[in-house]
Amino acid sequence: MDTPRDVYKVTPDKPGSDVAGETAAALAAASLVFRTCDPAYSAKLLQTAQKVFDFADRFRGSYSDSLGSVACPFYCSYSGYHDELLWAAAWLHMATAATSQAGNSSDVYLSYIYSNGHNLGAEQDDFTFSWDDKRVGTKVLLSKAFLQGIGKGKSDDALRLYKAHADTYVCSLVPGAAGFQQSQFTPGGLLFQEGDSNMQYVTSTAFLLLAYANSLASAGGGVQVSCGGGVVPASALVAVAKRQVDYILGANPARMSYMVGFGARYPRHVHHRGASMPSVRDHPARIACDEGFRYLHSADPDANVLVGAVVGGPDGSDAFTDSRDNFAQTEPSTYTNAPLVGALAFFAAGRHR
Repeated sequence: MDTPRDVYKVTPDKPGSDVAGETAAALAAASLVFRTCDPAYSAKLLQTAQKVFDFADRFRGSYSDSLGSVACPFYCSYSGYHDELLWAAAWLHMATAATSQAGNSSDVYLSYIYSNGHNLGAEQDDFTFSWDDKRVGTKVLLSKAFLQGIGKGKSDDALRLYKAHADTYVCSLVPGAAGFQQSQFTPGGLLFQEGDSNMQYVTSTAFLLLAYANSLASAGGGVQVSCGGGVVPASALVAVAKRQVDYILGANPARMSYMVGFGARYPRHVHHRGASMPSVRDHPARIACDEGFRYLHSADPDANVLVGAVVGGPDGSDAFTDSRDNFAQTEPSTYTNAPLVGALAFFAAGRHR
């Protein structure tokens, strides 16, 4: 029998505005997905998102302070909870504006953004989008709201600030953008921001670039990214994102796919129990928790191919060591894979042509 796991919760006395804000944002985004095919479920998701957001905003505090003994040091809320509140409000605005609840409900979240944006990080430039820090993602999302207004001939100048910050983020990524410090890339062309699990930043950046390019294109009228004294077209954002996706899938100096199971050469020693430990079919006897370490430290290839998992990826020199002990490079994660799904869907649909 597996070892039971503890379950924790946030309460008014032990708040967690960051996790509650993330939950509200996810529910609001999901309500958009089901809006047409299952309106009743969509409405339930949105109503729940509104309740969770109200809880997050009313009882402010970080889960790291409430649950630090179990969340830290690996998953502390290093960025605090302000970014999650703004992230949730932005998604709730998008969701309510797209439903029959638009009008007063939509104005509530826009008003919240107008009133609280300054204190929640709206005027801060940031260059990393991750499971912990949502600021750049919020800028891109609210830029979409601004650009949708342009496309309808009724732009909201109060949201123009978010496009300006989104432009700053994009300009740091596009080679040759006028007047901007460029992000760091490996010799082989991979965006490099962190030594541990760098690929999470690559996939999230590619997704944001494509989402922003899509919003720019939908606005029409030749709307572009402003970089210093010049402009960058949406096609340049798509090109940068495609280069990152191609690198992940094998167009790199090592000619290795960093997506497990894709291509002829990919990581065979993934830092993942399900990959390295034998299946029940091959090993019917119980394997105790601590016994798993012998599979972790084994030099044998994975017993199971974790098809589709994207690992942490190479270092700043494009070097990669395929070892389970090298968790910084061989560990997969949901927050690495999730953004890549969106990027792959974009290219699979032929949006780059």
